[in-house]
Amino acid sequence: MKAFIRANTRLAPVAGLNLAGSGTQVPMRLWQADEITPIWSATEAELEQAGLDPPFWAFPWAGGQAVARLILARPGLARGKRVLDIAAGSGMIAVAAASAGAAQVLANDIDPLCEAAVALNASANGVEIGWLSGNLLEAPPPDVDVILAGDIFYQKQMAERFLNWLGSAAAQGVDVYAGDPGRAYAPEGGAAPVAEYNIETTTDLESVSQRRGVVWKL
Repeated sequence: MKAFIRANTRLAPVAGLNLAGSGTQVPMRLWQADEITPIWSATEAELEQAGLDPPFWAFPWAGGQAVARLILARPGLARGKRVLDIAAGSGMIAVAAASAGAAQVLANDIDPLCEAAVALNASANGVEIGWLSGNLLEAPPPDVDVILAGDIFYQKQMAERFLNWLGSAAAQGVDVYAGDPGRAYAPEGGAAPVAEYNIETTTDLESVSQRRGVVWKL
């Protein structure tokens, strides 16, 4: 799967995401696809399965970028803590948490290619990220201090499942942050956003060249 990712994506910086290192700002780099349709078709062919969900691991989606920016701007949210990046995709948020000095960073996704993508992106940015397999929504939240999530509100039923699960984690004292660029099933009402950012994107992904990424503490 790592070989497939290397063959179908390229290692490129993510605009606006800079990792602190030795007193300098180093751009975060991720293995990314240029267009969604070719990588989607290639993924279905590689896994010999039609009708797969989009390859979220191949793109720096706007909601995830917003969460990553928050963590890099306020590293104290993750520093010295056990952090979980759920629905991790590329592991972009996990990379940000590790760079911010988290004591432990775990990533999870149900897409079988995400484990390889997270490993490649961790290596590309010089950080360590552990992996949790399986659908975590089917069990109580794991024993961590912080849970981070981006772009999980694109489908009604899934958004409700995530909100219930993340709400139970928050009730146990876990700090929970979720980011979204204004999709239909993002949280409404309740606490005000903790951060908002203008995120560069592409019309191929979002039909616009810029999205307003919002992060809530749930």
